[in-house]
Amino acid sequence: MLDRFRTQLRRQIIRNRRWTVNILLFIATSITTTVVGAFYANEKYDEWFRLSFFLRGWVFSVPLMSILMVHEMGHYLTGRRRYMDVTPPYFIPAPPPLGTFGAFIKIRSPIFNRSALVEVGASGPVAGSIVAIPVLVVGLVLSDFRPQLVPTQGFSFGSSIILELLCLAVYGDFSSSATVLLHPTAMAAWFGLFVTAMNLLPIGQLDGGHVVYGLFGSKAARVVSFVAFLLLLPLAILWPGWLMFALLVLVLGLRHPPPIDPESPPTRGARILGWVAVVLFIVTFIPVPIGLPE
Repeated sequence: MLDRFRTQLRRQIIRNRRWTVNILLFIATSITTTVVGAFYANEKYDEWFRLSFFLRGWVFSVPLMSILMVHEMGHYLTGRRRYMDVTPPYFIPAPPPLGTFGAFIKIRSPIFNRSALVEVGASGPVAGSIVAIPVLVVGLVLSDFRPQLVPTQGFSFGSSIILELLCLAVYGDFSSSATVLLHPTAMAAWFGLFVTAMNLLPIGQLDGGHVVYGLFGSKAARVVSFVAFLLLLPLAILWPGWLMFALLVLVLGLRHPPPIDPESPPTRGARILGWVAVVLFIVTFIPVPIGLPE
């Protein structure tokens, strides 16, 4: 009886430690994104030593952290629904200009079949985009639209199909023929959708790799993963960050491990969700994400 109690107590301590790490990382990332958001939200940088300067950063940090949280909870809840051993989200703090490198969960149990693979891979990006797209609309309404191209200072943010369409809906013009000085809330949504696109790259064990394997099987997944990796190399000429990302996915591995049942095709619902994720990748991908304005 005493040994059983000690075993249960030990397991509870391990669970608490796991949650403690997750909570601490969440707090740290909330702080770094708020600091970054403060510099986006304030025009007078000489007041950075005041508390009010940093408190204004919530207009960036709250939307961004919400998008990332919903994204990861989409993975987490889907995994739990499929009886998988999954961890809570681990948030990754980062220095400016991002404030975070995103978040991830660990799947510590094997995935049973291709349907589960598609659902786990697609649920996070799709859930996150449901939050990110309305936030982007609100952010664009709050942004400063200039109908002509004007010189700006600082970073310039690349555009995607979804951003161009939303600019057309909000402003009646495409951002490529004008200048949009993004509000911090719009920046948060931009980062959230950029992270979505990077996760949906059909390489290895990224979310997109899960989706492609689940939809088309192992042979197609290997070919698509290798081709997508090769395409990152010329893209690195346009934006060096792609080279760093290519090296990262190369270290993680370009091949996707098979599920327990690799032969059974995905269900109709899983196929629909997978194709939604494919379309989402197409409309959110940005070839040159960040650069210096001309």
